Formats: sequence, structure tokens, C-alpha cells
Amino acid sequence: MLSAAAAIGFTAFSNPESHAAENCAGLDQALQNNLNFIAAQQANPDAQSAARIANRQAVVNLIQQRRAAAGCTNNITAQAPASSQAAASSSAPAQAAGAANNNAGQAGNAAANGGAAGQVVCPGSTVTLSGEGGAPAATSNQFPVGTTLKVTNLDNNKSTTVKVNGVSGSCVLLNNAAFDQVREAGKNLIRHARIEKVG
Repeated sequence: MLSAAAAIGFTAFSNPESHAAENCAGLDQALQNNLNFIAAQQANPDAQSAARIANRQAVVNLIQQRRAAAGCTNNITAQAPASSQAAASSSAPAQAAGAANNNAGQAGNAAANGGAAGQVVCPGSTVTLSGEGGAPAATSNQFPVGTTLKVTNLDNNKSTTVKVNGVSGSCVLLNNAAFDQVREAGKNLIRHARIEKVG
């Protein structure tokens, strides 16, 4: 069973005004994805739903802190499409979570997921941490368990290569060990990331 994420605080800092809209758009999308995931789990619970919901709620709290620091004001609520709910009721938990998190804003990313190894995927996505322990690993709403991804923090050129071991509300969510390999000191969000499907 997935362990619930620990509450981890963000270090607040001011953003240049010129980047506020871009930052808010990415944060709003990440928040939407996680809220949709929680709604889908609540609508179609299984034995691990409580742990998944607790994990995603911790991520929601982190994103909300970052949105507040960036001055984001959009009202974001869960939007679980009927088609996603239907998929969630008839599919395995990992498939259901992936379906619940797909929306129009991610359609272009989904088309790239079947590409060749080495292909850059989820362009423009930010990367944060799940708060989960264990060996370096990732969760994803775009890639099945077992997929190998390389995540590079373009702000410090540090990279980590990890396998997807579960479902999350983001393209890539790194656990603590993986995030520590690429983080900048005091930051819990990678704004400029390159994500590559390597296997």
C-alpha cells in the first residue's frame, strides 16, 4: 500500500512579474490534475484509495502553497469527466487513475508517450516531490508502471533516471530520494525540467 506523503513546506520566494502567468498556468494545471485524481478515487474507491488520496492531498497542499507564493488567483476545482469515471469503474486502479487525470490540456502529451526511447515527453511540465520514501522512483499519470524516465533539472543540470512504480496526478512526481538527486537547495519544485522516456 502506498504510504501517505509527509507534509513538506515550500520555501516562499517572489517571482518576477513577467513569469507570473506562466508559473500560475503550470501550477493551476498540476492542481487540477491532483484534484481530478482525488475525485476519481473518491468516486470509485478500492482498498488503496485512502492512501492514494492522503498522498495526493499532501501534494495539493504543496501546490497551494506555491500558488499562494506566486500570487495565483484562479479558482481550481475537481473536474472528473464522465468518461474518466466510467473508465475508473471498469479498469484496474492504475488505469483508472491515469484516465481520471487525462484532460484536454494533456492530450498532446498523451500522443507522445508511445514514442521511441530517448524522446522528450511532457514538454513544459514542472516536477515536484511526492514525499514518499524508498529508493529513487517516480509516479506518473502518463506512463505505465515499469517505464524508465530521465528527469533533468535544467537550472542546475542535475539528472536522475528512475522507474515509474505507481500512479500520481502529474506527468512525473519524484519520491524524496530521486528529488534529492536533482533539487536546488531549499526548493521543492523544478520549474525548468526535461523529461525523457528512456525505456
